[in-house]
Amino acid sequence: MDLERLSIGVPGSLGPDTVARLAEAAETAGFAALWVNDTPDGDAIAALHRAAAATTTLRLGVGVVPLDRRPVDQLVAAVEGLPGSRVLLGLGVGSGGPGSLAAMSEAIRVIREETDVAPVIGALGPRMRRLAAEEADGLLLNWLTPQAAADQRAEARDAAAAAGRPIPGVVLYARTVTDPAARPALEEEARRYGSYSSYAANFARLGIAPLETTLPLPGTDGLAVGVQTYLDCVDELVLRAVPADATPEGYLRFIAEARAAVGD
Repeated sequence: MDLERLSIGVPGSLGPDTVARLAEAAETAGFAALWVNDTPDGDAIAALHRAAAATTTLRLGVGVVPLDRRPVDQLVAAVEGLPGSRVLLGLGVGSGGPGSLAAMSEAIRVIREETDVAPVIGALGPRMRRLAAEEADGLLLNWLTPQAAADQRAEARDAAAAAGRPIPGVVLYARTVTDPAARPALEEEARRYGSYSSYAANFARLGIAPLETTLPLPGTDGLAVGVQTYLDCVDELVLRAVPADATPEGYLRFIAEARAAVGD
């Protein structure tokens, strides 16, 4: 298993102290990166500062900061002091609307000019994915089957080639359980995202159900098979942890169980 392309994802609501503990565990286990969701009840960038201090080689990512909640000037100040060579700053448009593409393009320009971190774009629709391919350092995908992820990665590579720029890295979040007792939490997470209008429209457009995009994949024998299936389709896979016990200890167990499941 190529651990250099396999990462762990956790919610920012766990807080900086817990995220730092999880970062240490992820680095020790050999995972490539720790991605932290930025939510109204959890500051992912503050957590990354603590995680950076607790690790030496682990890459650190934010997935994603909505620009309608944290304007780019605030982001520039927030990321100051982070080790830029290890940090990927995921940006999203939030509620979207007219001017979203222009706002994202401007945010990418400012992040590039005023910080050392690498900007990546979290995108559902084709226009935002094209913008990521043409202007950002990477594309962050979410809730996709392996085939849909492969298609969107190919689309991004074609767009970058047409723009005459380097191929962006394509990162995919996949909600993951390592304990059968966590299955109800995974099903609730899938139901919740399926109720959001933007995601519901995307699922309908792609003709997929939310649970089809989770790990272990339906019809596969264990987690490792599904992980490898996704790694064949994207540049980096983030195992977005859904533990049975959503406590710091539950997330630590998830990291240990995921590492054991994927093998060497």
